[in-house]
This record gives sequence, structure tokens and C-alpha cells, in this order.
Amino acid sequence: MADNSFPLLEILSNAGINQTEFMRLAMEWTLKQLMEAEVSQVVGAERYEQTDERTNQRNGYRPRPFETRVGKLDLAIPKLRQGTYYPSFLENRKRSEKALTSVIQEAYVQGVSTRKVDELVKSLGMSGISSSEVSRITQGLDKRVKAFKDRPLEGDHPYVWLDAKYLKIREGDRVLSMAFVVAIGVTESGERTILGFDVGLSEDEAFWTEFLRGLVHRGLTGVQLVVSDAHEGLKAAIATVLQGASWQRCRVHFLRNFLSHVPKDMQPMAAALVRTIFVQPSRKEATLQVQKVAEALRPRCPKAVEILLEAETDILAFMTFPREHWKKIYSTNPLERLNKEIGRRADVVGIFPHTGAALRLIGCVLMEQDDEWQTADRRYFSLASMQKLSAPGKEVALPDKTVA
Repeated sequence: MADNSFPLLEILSNAGINQTEFMRLAMEWTLKQLMEAEVSQVVGAERYEQTDERTNQRNGYRPRPFETRVGKLDLAIPKLRQGTYYPSFLENRKRSEKALTSVIQEAYVQGVSTRKVDELVKSLGMSGISSSEVSRITQGLDKRVKAFKDRPLEGDHPYVWLDAKYLKIREGDRVLSMAFVVAIGVTESGERTILGFDVGLSEDEAFWTEFLRGLVHRGLTGVQLVVSDAHEGLKAAIATVLQGASWQRCRVHFLRNFLSHVPKDMQPMAAALVRTIFVQPSRKEATLQVQKVAEALRPRCPKAVEILLEAETDILAFMTFPREHWKKIYSTNPLERLNKEIGRRADVVGIFPHTGAALRLIGCVLMEQDDEWQTADRRYFSLASMQKLSAPGKEVALPDKTVA
């Protein structure tokens, strides 16, 4: 009996092609023929054929990688002069690709490194993904972040906190330490919200002024107290843009500056004395306590005392507001947890490739936090205490929430 078998394995071996590579090449060729057949039906004619049934024309090809169990196929998808063509065998892949894109975006936002994302993709049976591909996919987040960043601000925001965190960002051939600034506020109903964020080369007056004017342009109104550190550029911008608002110097930042002018052996005692100022029941009594602390420290810490007296008005501004709010408005502590989360995500990246990447990642973090605040069961301040800040007779009627 004649042997009709084809010595395929022997031929492949002599050509130095393994079975998997053969399957990949065979599938690539087969899919190419399938695409050509499909596009001929769409066009109404074969390549270079002139027929009365022709309704369209081919217009070159576009490369399209296609992941399969036998490896990545390099497809060339035909393009049309009018409309588009998409291979029928890739339709199901659209859904899986969207799912994969969603996974990569979520991993990126959660601070997963590009290397770990690559390992995740390989665990799904694919050949991995490069940092440039991760970047391309995550750019889909830009539209959402921009919409959140530029959204209109509605209603009054009596309290505003401002702070900056420095990130390493590449600009051309240099790596710069740039300021990522964040503003959060409390609405007239007592709920926290992210007001805005941006990146700048430094915290100078011009940058802060532009940032605050952007908030006002988007609808920031009703600001009664701004809480921040004593950065000169920021102070000047607040005075220029948010006229009529009081300024509260962060008590924590002030204490650090104050203690830097106190001998080390006296610092615990001096810190304890200064803290007695903030526990006084009224602004008048706090002023009297400032004088007592100054007299006690003046002999050994004249410079520190001078700093204390100069800062008195700014560090006690919170005492003219409802007592229920004092613990949360005398410092930038409400921003500390947020800054820690920003730092955790940024540390995974290390050096951002450009400012857009920093805005994308940290913007997503801030969107998550804002969603969490908006859906929380508790208000930051009670509605009753917030109404003490409102004009006489003005009421804010909103659904009930418990108070943190």
C-alpha cells in the first residue's frame, strides 16, 4: 500500500521551524486570506478587478497585532476609501480587549508598576505588554480626569484647604521636582469635596494666583476661611484672589517653624506651652495666653517669641468660627491622608515621564477620593453647625446624613 503521508515534521525540522511557529505562520496566512475575502465582499470586487458591482475601493492597510495561543500575529487589516472594515473574527476580541484595557487602567490607578502589569498580562496567556502600550491604554483616562478637573463648582464653599506635594517629573532631558497642588473644600451642607489640582514648577505667587483664579472662574464662591502653610507666594495669592476670606496658618507647620528657634533641651516644654494657647475657650483668652507664653520663653528664646507674636492673628483665625469646627480647621491635617495616598501611588512610578502622566494618575486618585466623600454616610460638619456660617434666615435643606 502506497504511503500518501506528507513528511511535514521532517520539512519543518530541516527548515529550522518549530511546530508552534509553523502554526503561528499558518494562522497568520489563513486570517489574511479570510480578510481579503471579506473585504472583497464589502467592496464588491476582487483586488484590481473592475466590475459593475463595485461600491468602494481599498486604501492600503493598517497594522494590528493579534494575540493568540500560538503567539502574537502581525495582521495587516485592509482599509477602505469610504467607511471602515473590521474583521469578523476580531469582533469577540473587542470585548476581551476592552476588559483587558479596563484591568490595566485599574491596575495603573491602584499604583501597580508597569512590570507587574506586564506579568499580569502574561498570566492571562498573552505575550506581555510594554510600558509604551500601558501608557497608550491609560491615556483613555485623560478625558475623564480633564472633565473632573474642569467641572463647574456649585454652591458656596466656606472652608478651603490648600497644600502642595512635590513629585519627580521629567521635562525634556531633566528630572525636576515639581509642585502638585490640591485644593479641597467643605460645602455649605458640610460635605468635603476636591475643588481642584494642578502641577507647577514651583509654588510661586504667579502659579498660585493662576490656580486660585481658575477655581473662582469655575464657580468657587462663599469662601470664609482658607487653611494653608505660610508659603509667601500662596499667602499673596490668597490675599489677591480670595479677598474677604480669613487665612488660617496651619498650626502644625507653625509649631515646626517655632521650635526650630528653640534650644533642643527646651523644645518639649516650649511645645507644651504653645499648645495651651489652642485649648483656650475663646479668642480673648487665647490672646492672653499668648502673652503668658511669650513672657515665659522670652529670656531664652527671644527669636521664637518674636515669631509667636507676629503669627498670633494667623494661628488663631479659626477661633472666630463655630467651636464645633475648630479641631478640623486649625491645620491642613484634613489633607494629610490624601497626600499620603498620593505619595503611595507616586512612589510606585518614581519619575513621571511628563506632567500629563502625573495629572492622569493623581487625578484618578482624587476622583476616587471625591466619590468616596460624596457617597459617605457622614458629613464632615453637621448641617446645624454649618448653618451658623450662613446669612441670617438662610437655610440649607438636604437629605439627612450622620455627622463624623
